[in-house]
Amino acid sequence: MRAVEILVRAVVSLVTASALVLPAERPTAGAIVASAAVGPSNWTWPVPGPILDPFDPPDTPFGAGHRGIDIAASPGTTVVAPEAAVVTFAGKVGGHLFVTLDHGGGLESTYSWVGSVLVRRGDLVGRAQPIATTGFGHPGKTPAHLHLGVRLADAYQDPLGYLGPVSVSSFIRLAPTCG
Repeated sequence: MRAVEILVRAVVSLVTASALVLPAERPTAGAIVASAAVGPSNWTWPVPGPILDPFDPPDTPFGAGHRGIDIAASPGTTVVAPEAAVVTFAGKVGGHLFVTLDHGGGLESTYSWVGSVLVRRGDLVGRAQPIATTGFGHPGKTPAHLHLGVRLADAYQDPLGYLGPVSVSSFIRLAPTCG
């Protein structure tokens, strides 16, 4: 592949990835989502990758919806804490691994369908500290991904309101050129 083709593919990939991570307009769902709640917008991304599925709150407390975001990530990718927290859960639910972090003030983040857990309940974790590795994500859904959920005072929030800017360097892959 020629250097120009590599550069064009890198730019197209970067533009595509940027479009996928831009937050969409937030739907409201009464008591299910705290509509006025906006996060600190400076959390570290738990894994680098484009958003596969955005936040889609349910219309009722037990209704269908997507209570988080799915971030594309190959299985085995290190998942890091987006901000300092206390681990409140690290283990299996229904045969699948999950990690929940308490960031204080009623703010929690959950990492679902992970491949392995690197922390235990009660551990204090720092910003960007490894907490898990990715698994395959929602059962039966491809490509592989990490599901990130955020709750404030038990109300689901759009995680994009808490995450800082995406580092575009995670989407750029340089290939050697042949002379």
